[in-house]
Amino acid sequence: MTLELDSVGRQINSNWIVRNLTFSVKQDECLVLVGPSGCGKSSTLRLIAGLDECQHGRIKIENRDVTTSKPSDRAVGMVFQSYALLPHLTIYENLELGLRIRGVRSEQRSRRIQHILDVVQLADRANHQPAALSGGQRQRVALARALLRDAKVYLLDEPMSNLDAQLREQIRPELRKLILNQEKPTVYVTHDQSEALAIANKIAILNQGIIEQLDTPINLYQNPSSLFVAQFLGRPQINCLKPRQNQILAIRPEHLKISDLGLPCRLIAREWLGNTQLLYLESAEGELRMVVDPSFICPERVFVQWDQSKVFYFDVATGLRTS
Repeated sequence: MTLELDSVGRQINSNWIVRNLTFSVKQDECLVLVGPSGCGKSSTLRLIAGLDECQHGRIKIENRDVTTSKPSDRAVGMVFQSYALLPHLTIYENLELGLRIRGVRSEQRSRRIQHILDVVQLADRANHQPAALSGGQRQRVALARALLRDAKVYLLDEPMSNLDAQLREQIRPELRKLILNQEKPTVYVTHDQSEALAIANKIAILNQGIIEQLDTPINLYQNPSSLFVAQFLGRPQINCLKPRQNQILAIRPEHLKISDLGLPCRLIAREWLGNTQLLYLESAEGELRMVVDPSFICPERVFVQWDQSKVFYFDVATGLRTS
């Protein structure tokens, strides 16, 4: 079972919302879409779901062309950012509603709902209304409802954006397990890098409606194809040195080291981050960020070096990787 997009695009007047999107997601994969606001992440999900018209290219689910199919004919399960739970119904009734509309018999509805509530660990909340649940629990109900759809493809649009950082971190492993256990192609949208790295098999980084790069999380981080990708993925952000010979040199903060010789720097600020310490250094190459041990006491003036093999080179004009 595979989801395939081939040269998919949509535009409003002369403005492209997404352009030339080409990728495939297998049944055991979760592709995470990341990028700045307005880059086309949620629009891509809406095109796959059939909520917006696909004006260019083709969308296939299980080798069936669904480009012009109605949303109800695509067998897509979608989880929205807002949960979209009916407040006057219990959790059980919220889950049952879709099954009832699709004509699933009572005993089958009961069995499937009980199973999915066990999976999301909410069996003891079945008779509660949404208002009585925490944000994390409501998110799991929304996910359970999508999984009950018995869809061929699952689409998740910022499903944890309404949760605080601590709760998102707690839920991530459980959510990844739930997604992968379905063994269906899944496309997941988030603005949170940590969330993307924790959940994805593959990540697509979007910029102004196009895919800058699509690869595994580790390959994106270690081998960015453009300066945009290098700067977008990774916190603290990558250091960019002054351009030379029409190239921008970039080095990640964890690859800098204090030395007896090297680039003279002056300490201008520091941030203690618990298990690491982030130093802000002023140099002739511009401001640098450097990650060091939390116990390190940095003098005001230091020399910094780096392993030349860890440096990325990008073309000044195009931003594309040159070596």
